Amino acid sequence: MAQTLVLVHTSKVFLTVETMMQAMFAEIMPEVRLINIMDDSLLPDVMAEGRISTDVTRRMSAYVVAAEATGADAVLSLCSSLGPAIDVARRLVSIPVIKIDDAHTEKAAREADRIGVMATVATTLPPTVALIREKAAGLNKNVEIRESLSTAAFQALMHDEKDKHDAMVEEAARALAPQVDLILFAQASMTRLAPQIEQATGRPVLTSPRLAIEYTKRVLDELKAKKQAAGC
Repeated sequence: MAQTLVLVHTSKVFLTVETMMQAMFAEIMPEVRLINIMDDSLLPDVMAEGRISTDVTRRMSAYVVAAEATGADAVLSLCSSLGPAIDVARRLVSIPVIKIDDAHTEKAAREADRIGVMATVATTLPPTVALIREKAAGLNKNVEIRESLSTAAFQALMHDEKDKHDAMVEEAARALAPQVDLILFAQASMTRLAPQIEQATGRPVLTSPRLAIEYTKRVLDELKAKKQAAGC
């Protein structure tokens, strides 16, 4: 029987990212059944309040519980800003609940001592930085983190000024690069800019989508192996 993965989405804004990730799922885990849960009010609510409210945490937790009820083998949350809500939701279910940022933050903590974290949405920075520190602590390692926030770039993108957005992000990356060993994008929506930023700065750039899907595939493979070993 095919394994089932539930994807929790919190925005319909970045449809190009969703399309890109669907292609990656088809490439990396074509045999896995995908179920999508969408609540496009979650991220706007977090951005409006500048924090994750109790209500948002409850709603996210309810979706994770619902995912388990569908018979899902695992859940993948596709929103960086909702990371702390996932920490709560994990305690309510017995299946793995994975953050889109779990894999690339661990890779950054493992491979670099000075990490630059870039974002264009303010609510993504604190959860991402906290996750890097958590991963570094798990590796018994201290890391230096530099943050770069370009909210004006996000506003430009929302007004369909893609070139302006890209130029702003590149300018911020050039300023950040001399202070760090690598750059980590805190948002999946920035993924398409990775080659441009690497060329402009000479620093490696880590993005979440592919690493998250590859990590999720490993989690599912381990679950399948355990069930087979148990004779299930």
